[in-house]
This record gives sequence, structure tokens and C-alpha cells, in this order.
Amino acid sequence: MQEKFSSQNNKREDVKRKRSRPERLTKEAQKANPSANTVMKNTNSTPAWVKTPVREPAEDICWGRQPVLDLLRDLPKRCLKLFIANNVRPPFLDELTDLARTSKVVYQMVTPEVVDGLCPRVNHQGVACRVSEMEPIELEAFLASLPKEGPLLVVVLDHIEDPHNFGAIIRSAEAAGASGVIFGKRRSALPGGTVVKVSAGAALRVPLVGVVNITRAIKDIKEFGLWTIGLENEAGAGDSIWIKDKIPARSAVVIGEEGEGISRLAAQSCDDLAYIPISGKTGSLNASVACAIAIFEWRRNTL
Repeated sequence: MQEKFSSQNNKREDVKRKRSRPERLTKEAQKANPSANTVMKNTNSTPAWVKTPVREPAEDICWGRQPVLDLLRDLPKRCLKLFIANNVRPPFLDELTDLARTSKVVYQMVTPEVVDGLCPRVNHQGVACRVSEMEPIELEAFLASLPKEGPLLVVVLDHIEDPHNFGAIIRSAEAAGASGVIFGKRRSALPGGTVVKVSAGAALRVPLVGVVNITRAIKDIKEFGLWTIGLENEAGAGDSIWIKDKIPARSAVVIGEEGEGISRLAAQSCDDLAYIPISGKTGSLNASVACAIAIFEWRRNTL
């Protein structure tokens, strides 16, 4: 009887020990992943419903073939350091290194993973450059540099917060022949790496004017002699943009923020308002698309 009781106790102890042991990998699992520990550990993995913040390139990073080449050619003083992946091949590699040496820009050959780390989730084409902060032009100096006669266009951005829209607008402004883009230093996207990339390098060539108060800037532009026209996103706010000479030869077009349009104070400060006739249920256009339509209407009228 004593032996039977002892045997039952031993069985209970064996069960406890088995339950307390960590689960071991099968031989098949070990063969599939030799680097794995023999014993599976209980890890505190992040639940699937918890979203990990998406990383994007820092604003002091310029990346991509054409933007970096434009930066090295036009503004080498802003290049703090150039990173080139060691899988980049001639003639692109030769062009990069020749420009870097000529401009006395420090460059470093690195593994592709280093550039991936600097430029997550984007097609960097194997090259990235750390740049110094861009100093916007002052409005007074910008206006003083403009010609006093002939066709003239300035684009004013009333709190455009999306850097992709900002970059696309600068690209269209250069293509349409605008003399500069004015943007707010507060509650707005700033001309960093994303803006340079999306603008296809135009942000390095088009004068960018940073102001503290957009409404005050519009009044200064009017005093300079430009006709200011605010682009609204709905009919009833002014006339259609298609009316002949709606945008005079010397004008400043004001584009409002995504969704909301231009602010009430900015609209009240403009000489005129206009809208782009659209159909369908969408209701409004993307800010960069609306800007492109308006400024190329100016371009068409001045040709």
C-alpha cells in the first residue's frame, strides 16, 4: 500500500515538472531554423492590433538621383554629407563622385542598408544627402527683386500642411513660370527633403519666401502692385477661373489648405476670388492640382 501511494506521488511530480518545462522545438523546426534556441521562450510580442508608427525620411535628408544631382550642382554649400550605396554603378556613380569632389562635398561609400535606414519606405536609388536647413527668402527682399513691368506670377500658400502637395505645387510653379512661392512658417509644411524630392529639385531653384503672417503678406503683395486672386473650392465664391483675363498678367494666386480652402482673413484680403468648375461627387480638387490648373490658366492668357 505504501509503495502504491509513493508511485502515485511520483507520477504527480512528473506531471508538474512537465507542465513547468518550456516547450521544446521539434527536430523539423530546428532543421528549418538552426539559429533558433532549442527552447522556445515566451516573448511579449506586440499585439496585431497595435499599429507601429511608420517611419519616413527625416526632413534634413535629400534622396533620389535627380534631386541629389541638382543639389550638388546648384547648392553644394547645403550638402553636409553625401552617402552613396556601394551597389551604385557608373555612369551615375562617376557623376556623383565628380560633382562631390568639384564642390568639395564629403561623401562616403556605404552599404545599401545604411541608405535604407536614412530613407525608409522610399525609392532612394542608392543615394542620400544630409543637408543644412534651408533659409527662406524674406518677403521684402523678394519683392524688391521682381521686375516692375511685364507678366509676373507669384504663388501664395495659405497653410499647406502636406509636404507632398507643397513639393508638387513648387514643381508646377516652376513649369508655369512663376517667380516664387510664398508660404507660412507656421502651420505649414516646410521645404525639407520630401518637398525637394516631390518637386523634382524645383525647390532648389524656385525662390521660396517664408512669412509669419499670410494675410499681412497678401497686403504687402497688393501694395507692390500685383492683383491677388484667391482660389476657392466651391462655386458661388467669385467667378469661374475660365472667364477671360480673370487672372491678369501680373498676379498672385492664393491657394488654401487641403480640404478647408483659404482662410476667411486671407480671402477677405484678396482683390478677387475664383473657383474651378468641376463635376461629379468628389466636391473638390487636391490643392496641388487646383493650383496647377489656375497658374497654367495664367500662363495660357499671357502667351
